[in-house]
Formats: sequence, C-alpha cells, structure tokens
Amino acid sequence: MPAIPALDETARTLAREHLDGLVKPLGALGRLEDLAAWLCAAHGTVPPRPLDDVRVVVFAGDHGVSLPTPSPTPPAVPGDAVDAEDVEDAVDLVATVSAYPREITAAMVRVFLSGDSGVNVLAAQNGASVRVLDIAVDADLDDVPAAVRAHKIRRGSGRIDVTDALAPGEAARAFAAGRSIADDEIDAGADLLIPGDMGIGNTTIAAALVAAVLGLPVPDVVGAGTGVDDAGRAHKVAVIEAALSRAGERVHDPLDLLTAVGSACAAATTGFLVQAAVRGVPVLLDGVFSGAAALVAREIAPEAAQWWLAGHRSTEPSQSYALKALGLDPILDLGLRLGEGSGAVQAVPVLRGARAVLAEMGRLADLA
Repeated sequence: MPAIPALDETARTLAREHLDGLVKPLGALGRLEDLAAWLCAAHGTVPPRPLDDVRVVVFAGDHGVSLPTPSPTPPAVPGDAVDAEDVEDAVDLVATVSAYPREITAAMVRVFLSGDSGVNVLAAQNGASVRVLDIAVDADLDDVPAAVRAHKIRRGSGRIDVTDALAPGEAARAFAAGRSIADDEIDAGADLLIPGDMGIGNTTIAAALVAAVLGLPVPDVVGAGTGVDDAGRAHKVAVIEAALSRAGERVHDPLDLLTAVGSACAAATTGFLVQAAVRGVPVLLDGVFSGAAALVAREIAPEAAQWWLAGHRSTEPSQSYALKALGLDPILDLGLRLGEGSGAVQAVPVLRGARAVLAEMGRLADLA
C-alpha cells in the first residue's frame, strides 16, 4: 500500500487556539469545535476549505446468505401415509436473514438511477451527488448505463455458512475496484466521500465481519436488519456462527476474511476507504456496512482510520462495536437503519456548520 499521509496536528492546534478566541465561552460549541479542528487537520489549513463537492457512492450487490433455507420435510414413518398438510407446513417454514427478497437489490439500482431513493432525496437537500455501482447484483442489469456495471465483479456471492463468499482472487479485484472508484471521485473534485450500500443480506455480512475482526460472540453483534423477527434473528446468528467456524484461521487475514465471509461489495468498500485515506480526502462512514468495511480496511492500512468520521449511529449492534473499536463517535443519532449512505449525508450540514464557525465567527479581541 502507498503511504497514508498524517493529519496536520499543527493546523489542529492552531484551530483550537482560534476557536478559543471566538465570541463565545470556551468550549461552548461542543462537538462543532472538535469537528472544525478535525477538518483543519485534514485540510492542513485554518479555516478548512469549503465542503462544496460531497459525493455518495452506493456499492450494490447481492449475497447468497439472503436465500431462504427450506425446513426439512418431516420423514415419513414406514407404512404410514404422508400427511399433505404437514408437508405443506414444512415447505412454508423457511428461514431467512432478511424481511425482503434479494430481487429488491436490482430494483433499487434502478430507483437510485431515477433519483427516487431515500439517499437521493436527502443528498439533494444537502447538495451532495449520488453514484450507484453494480458490484455484485444477482442480475445482468442490461437496461442500466454501462458505467454502472463497469466495476462488476460477479453476480451475487456464495452462501457463507456452507461455502466461500468469493472465488480466489475476487476479493483482491473488488478491493482494487474500490480504490479506482475513490480515485475517480477525488480526481473529479470530491471534497468529502460517503460510502453507501445496497444489498439484501448486508447486515448479516457486516455482522460476520465485525464478529471476526473483533473476536466477539455472534449473538452480540446480530440485529434485526430489515426487520426480521426473533426466529429470523436466530437464523442469522446460526448462519454467521457456521460461516466463522468454516472459515477458521482465515479470518485473521483481511483478504481471506473478505473471501470467506464477506462479499465483493464489502471488499470494494474497503478499498474505497483505504484509497480515500491515501489521497488525503475525508470520509463520512454511514451505517453498519461501511463500519464493518472500515474495520477490515484498518487491518490492511491502520493509518487510514484517521481520515474517517462516523456520520450517524445505526440501530444495528455491530456498528456500535465497530465504531468503538475505531474510536469514532457518531455525529448524529436519529435511529436510522436505511443504509444507502442516507444517515451520513444528513451529517454534512453539521460539518459545514463546524467549518463556518471557524471561517465566519467574530473574535473576542475585535470587540470594541
């Protein structure tokens, strides 16, 4: 990996001194002052530069883990007639990790392109752009622009409880794609990057990655995701435990981990986060998926974490563990669990306000 630049601590110190001299009591603007000083350190100047070009990149893909698991048909007792009602009940009782079918992912890619998704609406309110990319959607999507499919690694991923998520080499390809995507956005003028995600089964993959990297008990990191019931949550726990047991010691190598229990989208997001740090461009993490990818990215490039902020707190428990491990305190806590980058984009006005404090507030020394 190329060297990752350090934040400018001299600029952070000068920012603190400037903040202390503004027309307010010391520390009266709380976290706005912390964020303003962080931006100064990231930009190497006081005040920091405007955050005019904010870009959300949504990594879309499906996961084999989202396919339902049929319950076994009760075995017939020799000599007894098979009860048709029992068979029907057994077929209907399927275990899933999501309240929605995986076909939603492909449909949502089209919604992003039409501008009607949650993150589209919220980004427009906050002057941010949204780009969606098909990294591993389990559909060909021939009707969408070729640029959306330019970085596609595969259709879907393997079912992690019984097989690897990715084939050999695919995690590295997806990681490289994520780095290239970050370069594209930065070369086009991005001042701030937000990684978004779209994929049925994402919270299961994120929980598996967090549990593996941090060595946590699986039940502690698994939430309701899209809104599964207690049985659905128990199934998620069982799937992840089986996946981690199958992966064994491979979980200790970042690319092996992404291959065994991750996904192409997780690997691409990981590369995106690392390359943003290499280029010295701030990132606002979104929810549980980008938080999990950030943990893996830190395993690859420990110094990258200094370039990231947490946009908001998700309702998923694995995100809280990830943020604590990363030493990040979310800017917002709105009870959001949509994904897409929608929570982080809501924190953009807070960052702009923090910058405005340094750039525009008067100084005590200038009072008549």
